[in-house]
Amino acid sequence: MGTTRSHPTTHIARRMFELLEPICLVTFVADECNEELAALGHRTYWDGYFASRAAPLGRVPAHVVHAAFYNFADGEAARHIPSAWETIPPEASVAARERGSAASLRRILGDELAGSPGLVRAADLTTKAATSAPTEGRVMYAGMRTLEVPSDPVARLWHSATMLREHRGDGHIAALVGARIGGTEAHVLSALDQGIHPPESFGRIHHLPKERLAAVMDGMRERGLIDAEGHFTEAGRATKQRIETLTDELATPPYEALSPAELDELITELEPITATLVTAGSQPA
Repeated sequence: MGTTRSHPTTHIARRMFELLEPICLVTFVADECNEELAALGHRTYWDGYFASRAAPLGRVPAHVVHAAFYNFADGEAARHIPSAWETIPPEASVAARERGSAASLRRILGDELAGSPGLVRAADLTTKAATSAPTEGRVMYAGMRTLEVPSDPVARLWHSATMLREHRGDGHIAALVGARIGGTEAHVLSALDQGIHPPESFGRIHHLPKERLAAVMDGMRERGLIDAEGHFTEAGRATKQRIETLTDELATPPYEALSPAELDELITELEPITATLVTAGSQPA
């Protein structure tokens, strides 16, 4: 990438997303986290997902979790919250999520990279960024900020990368709301951006009732975001790009805590970590 001094801050936010996302995604694509949550007594993957991710918010009702997560269909959060907490304390689910995710990182990275000075430095700099941004308007990020930062470098890297992921996610939701794009509509735009057609076949929405998907697609056609065949229109593609650009802009505050030299160092130390994780399959589907 070269030195950060030559790149606008929004480019830094995008580059850091590319480098940190595979670290966060081990939670969802590797086995250890799900095994830890199942060992607690969570019956399904989604029980563990909702219980562990929503836990930093406290014991809030399902409609609050639905609002904070944003992109799940009506009623999905209520199938897991608060029942997933009734016999398993939220704190236990958070701890299991962290243990499993850190275990996945150690396994995939191997002893040499997981125990390297470069990983320790990456964890320190990621934590410095992740603990420095304002929390106003950042519900999920603010919840993560209430948790103790782990002392173990691998766990600390995962924890801080996940804080930054939630920070970015909060900003992304703000961008979607500003563009009047709902959660299911966001999945349609994402599917089309990835070249998936028909977008209704996208894995995150294909299970929804056909009537619900048809209504969403009809509404997007009426707004000129997609054409009759369900492809992007120029207006739809431009809307998607505006959302992504604003998301990058809103994701910049944490990295303002790092000097240009520290940002360059962080990128350098993260690159081999991320490359190893991507090779192992920890990347967006």
